[in-house]
Amino acid sequence: MVKCIKDTIKNINIVIGCDIGCPYCYARINCMRFHSTDDFTKPVFFENKLKMMRNPKHRAYFMTGQSDLSGWKDEWKEQVFAEMKNNPKTQFLFLSKRPEKVHIENAPENGWFGVTVTRALEKKRIDDLRRNVHGGHLHITFEPLFDEIGEVDLAGIEWIVIGTETGNRKNKAVSQRHWIFDLYEQASKQDIPVFMKEDLLGILSEEEMIQEFPVSFTGGIA
Repeated sequence: MVKCIKDTIKNINIVIGCDIGCPYCYARINCMRFHSTDDFTKPVFFENKLKMMRNPKHRAYFMTGQSDLSGWKDEWKEQVFAEMKNNPKTQFLFLSKRPEKVHIENAPENGWFGVTVTRALEKKRIDDLRRNVHGGHLHITFEPLFDEIGEVDLAGIEWIVIGTETGNRKNKAVSQRHWIFDLYEQASKQDIPVFMKEDLLGILSEEEMIQEFPVSFTGGIA
């Protein structure tokens, strides 16, 4: 049975807002729909959500589902990282499309810092991630996958996620099977777990879907 990634990794949208302006951004649409903030291009920190990080029910939380880590103020990161250190058995995930603007020294050990790569021209982001984040764990999300990525330097990477574009945008891109399996094969050769998101079902058959998590996300339970 195909798993939904959100069943294992829960969202805590402690910051809402991003000024990157991706045309396929679901977070901006959700913000407008639910009136979460007045202006999505201006990130807002919701300090009252810090307490959600203390919930021991779940082993992993995604912290940037409605933001980009590059847009977080230093004081926001300091408060979140302090809470992470107080909850060492829980894993906290972050993503950025602008890792050149992310500078983290002594990241908490239970932090997973990643980049989004959608096409081959964006592979430099992986180098920027390695250069600018010190400590914690590193991961890559290839979503939405717009073209063939090609060879990837996966040194230091501990997890990859692969997904296609969702929603009903005009001229929506559809990921190709061989793009997906090329990334999987590269990661598999280095024993890096791979999670193919549920949205790939239809491009791939249920039997072809690979859905692996780092052990710390599940406690060793598949």
